Amino acid sequence: MNTVDRLSVLKTYKLYVGGKFPRSESGRVYEVTDSKGTWLANAPLASRKDARDAVVAARKAFGGWSGATAYNRGQILYRVAEMLEGRRDQFVAEVGAAEGLSKAKATAQVDAAIDRWVWYAGWSDKVAQIAGGANPVAGPYFNLSAPEPTGVVAVVAPQESSFLGLVSVIAPAIVTGNTVVVVAAEGAPLPALSLAEVLATSDLPGGVVNILSGRTAEIAAPLAAHQDVNALDLAGAGKELAKELEVAAADNLKRVLRPAPVNWSADPGTGRLMSFLETKTVWHPMGV
Repeated sequence: MNTVDRLSVLKTYKLYVGGKFPRSESGRVYEVTDSKGTWLANAPLASRKDARDAVVAARKAFGGWSGATAYNRGQILYRVAEMLEGRRDQFVAEVGAAEGLSKAKATAQVDAAIDRWVWYAGWSDKVAQIAGGANPVAGPYFNLSAPEPTGVVAVVAPQESSFLGLVSVIAPAIVTGNTVVVVAAEGAPLPALSLAEVLATSDLPGGVVNILSGRTAEIAAPLAAHQDVNALDLAGAGKELAKELEVAAADNLKRVLRPAPVNWSADPGTGRLMSFLETKTVWHPMGV
């Protein structure tokens, strides 16, 4: 029997918007290479129109997601971890190629990212206990403060940590009820685009997470200026870009989390959990 060489089937990466996988509205792509400059794939080059479509999808999903029980949101985040565990080898290969890591180091990054989904899933029904409470007042009233999600959050994903850093900015935003539009790392978007495939089959409602790839500045600018975006996480924005985006965000008083050096492998703490929460305080007569 003759051995016939076959052509490998190259993967077509797509954006993730509203639970679907569209190509970029502009039809553009750009080359993604590994740390040695070897071609890996063509990634979609998102446009301003794609960014606006993603915001519409995130806003549409916000009511249902923020209204879900904290327990249900935690279940869904845990399901993401379960599914990532089953595709662990794929993500190890993609992270290793994207960041120039050995298999052992890439495995450690992927394992930490999976564990991070579990960690934040556990916080889903506990964050209200540290972000809210009963306030002492002089009068026959109950005075109760409770956290509520900010709304639609635009996230500039970390550039240097294509998967662990990405998970570390997405998970805390959505577990508290926000919806997000994520600008994937410009030079290493493939782990983010593959994560979209996991999210699409993990019980996460469409539109809760929307992932765009392309030129960071080109996509982030319209998101920062968009009147229906409530907050910005500038984790992956450089100093100059972060300044420009923060100025644009001021137009409708967006909440902004400025970029800062982060060791993504360290204990994440509760900082990002608390960053995109508003506090609602209610007064209620005691009935005495």
